[in-house]
Amino acid sequence: MFLGVVLFLVSCGKKDNSTSDFSKPVEVENKTSTSDYDPTKGEGKFTNVELAANLDHEMAKAGETVSNTKCIACHKLNDERLVGPGWAGVTERRAPEWIMNFITNPDPMIDKDPELQAQLELCLVRMPNQNVSDEEARQILEYMRKNDGIK
Repeated sequence: MFLGVVLFLVSCGKKDNSTSDFSKPVEVENKTSTSDYDPTKGEGKFTNVELAANLDHEMAKAGETVSNTKCIACHKLNDERLVGPGWAGVTERRAPEWIMNFITNPDPMIDKDPELQAQLELCLVRMPNQNVSDEEARQILEYMRKNDGIK
């Protein structure tokens, strides 16, 4: 038995060059590369969203319904921050593609968009993925347009 313990201790103390050395710095791959990120359109499937000059009132009404269920707990319609930023002027500051990509795909955009990362530092809460459908996202966008004064 003594011989078994000695062999165990010797084998555990043996230096093997194939194992990792914790004293050496390790390079970590950055998975949140922003090199392929388009800050004007965001990241997601929406690359070209066509908007009419006039508001689609039916779609805006549906967007208000969706918003009241999934958005209004964290966002105000004015420029005041609640949990997240207020919506006033968002359609003037952001492209429709960016808005719809963010509504439907917030996580990768938060990870890559420097402005969203700065906003996260202010709000302290990541926007959760609310599983908003493409149609609902378009309706919310139209409701945001109505909020910004599109008639």
